[in-house]
Amino acid sequence: MKVIAIIFLVHYVIFTDAEEGASKYCKTADEKWDELKEMIESLNCPCPEPPPEPLESCKYGFEDGEKANKDYVLQVDEFTKLPVYCNMDGAGLGDCGGGGWTLVMKIDGAKSTFKYDSPFWSDKKEYEPSNGRNLDAGETKLPTYWSTSFTKICLGMKVGAESKFIVLNQEASSLHSLIADGQYRQTSLGREAWKNLISEASLQQKCNKEGFNVVSDVPNFSKARIGIVGNNENACTTSDSRIGFGTAGYPDDTNSCGNEAKHGGDKGDKSTEAMGYIFVQ
Repeated sequence: MKVIAIIFLVHYVIFTDAEEGASKYCKTADEKWDELKEMIESLNCPCPEPPPEPLESCKYGFEDGEKANKDYVLQVDEFTKLPVYCNMDGAGLGDCGGGGWTLVMKIDGAKSTFKYDSPFWSDKKEYEPSNGRNLDAGETKLPTYWSTSFTKICLGMKVGAESKFIVLNQEASSLHSLIADGQYRQTSLGREAWKNLISEASLQQKCNKEGFNVVSDVPNFSKARIGIVGNNENACTTSDSRIGFGTAGYPDDTNSCGNEAKHGGDKGDKSTEAMGYIFVQ
């Protein structure tokens, strides 16, 4: 559009000059150019900025110089672009630090959406992706659950106004690849690290089975898609306590994220529902 305007105006100036007499040609080239620029600017034809290229992940965005903690458009697969919240500098993420964290899930422990047996843990279906643009209380499961590889996981729980995060060094092609098949995969964070997710968290002293797809030997007792279960016996047969994400079972089958403990928890009986956050990098 601007090129057409320039051609028209050059044509207009030249032929107007010819009609008005040779005296117009005595103007300097700079004067003529200034006139032309003023006429072009008066047309007010701005060229829109091209949209930014989508990021492969928040980590790659961080490495390319992105610093703001906000939603960025990610190329989550060959055909899909989606705005996803990125935490670039680690602000508010405790020991997770910076480096570009990609949001994967938000889980409300008071709701059953992401309980242990929910199909969302095994399928490749998103849930409320618009809630993945920020860290408010809206639950979400993003395509980053099955499309984003990582070497670290940042796990957080919010109870009231307090948020606490821990980092888990774990390499995988996606979180889906660690969880969807239901196979137990052990981690070695230790019970105290898991307890750091919630102030005054309580766990029984024994069993201490942790990782992905953690279940008691008796299915109706405590289990977690990501987390730890405890028992008052050495075996994990009937675990009565847990801290984790995607939880279910005794003592409170309705709590899908947070802390449950009975029968000898080191901080007494607890039933704490949390807002859970899962990031990868």
